[in-house]
Amino acid sequence: MEIILEKVLNRIDIPVYERSIENVLSSILTTSDFWKIVDYSEEPLPLVAEIIRVLEEEGLVNINDNGITLTNKGLDFVKKYNIGKREDFICECCEGRGVSIKPFENILKEFKEITKNRPLPKHEFDQGFVTPECTLARVALMHSRGDLFNKDVLVLGDDDLTSIALMLTNLPKRIVAVDIDEELMNFIKETAERLNYKNIEIITLDLRKPLPNKYSKAFDTFITDPPETVYAIKTFIGRGISSLKGERKAGYFRITRRESSLDKWREIQKILLNDFNVVITDIIRNFNHYINWGYEEETRAWRLAPIKKKPEEIWYKSYMFRIETLKNSKGFEEEVNIGDELYNDSESSTT
Repeated sequence: MEIILEKVLNRIDIPVYERSIENVLSSILTTSDFWKIVDYSEEPLPLVAEIIRVLEEEGLVNINDNGITLTNKGLDFVKKYNIGKREDFICECCEGRGVSIKPFENILKEFKEITKNRPLPKHEFDQGFVTPECTLARVALMHSRGDLFNKDVLVLGDDDLTSIALMLTNLPKRIVAVDIDEELMNFIKETAERLNYKNIEIITLDLRKPLPNKYSKAFDTFITDPPETVYAIKTFIGRGISSLKGERKAGYFRITRRESSLDKWREIQKILLNDFNVVITDIIRNFNHYINWGYEEETRAWRLAPIKKKPEEIWYKSYMFRIETLKNSKGFEEEVNIGDELYNDSESSTT
């Protein structure tokens, strides 16, 4: 184990622990599919790929067109270190989200119909969208926490089309949707016009730039799904917090384990607690399930994957965070003068 750990440490700029290697081995006992190994292990994809390469060098795994499997030496190794098969016991009704979408069944049906012709995700903006069921589960979660009814809601980045789902519920008092993608914003605008929904504003904006002044301290709730660098997390969530009216207002966002190590999680939590002075009220594991976006072969994940086979199942999932503001909470309103670093760091894989 020490040899494997040292080899991986010397090759990659991502924190790695014995637990990381155990998680990968445990996942290989469960599945031979690389994408699902990443899913089950809950380690950053670049780290999983490097661990698998070292395991192959040490004769512990075989890699071929059929997948990644343990050799006899590998089976002896997991037995020696008491590593068991990864199991995942989630609720079959809610998929582990803790909320029911049954009250929104009619809205889900309409949402699916509306979004059949939605714009495809764009690699240049690191886009990828969740399942329709997940979008409605977000709505159910927000409503269950008292963050939707008669509230002013800001959606920062909307490739999931959460604003359309919110329109269909008719719960918010006002919706403002912001995204860099003009085609996506036009789709939302046209949908609002067809629905004759008046209480929405559509803004095309690169969130490296601050929100217009009129949106400062103007909302009760925000939701965002930012790229997963510390820069992006600070920028998107900071913009959201700056938009909230004051104390005890809510924000929702996601963080994965596929592109963020626990060390990065710690940095993000420091920003939330120390810089923004907000409190985390909820963290729901694997709440968000992302449809395979179609441009896998253009991504870093594809270049790193030991087997060049497109994922057949959903593997990219993220945790849902809810935060609330307190007295003296503050956001982030400065312009960010960075380029590719907004989307990329050593743990990124979808870019």
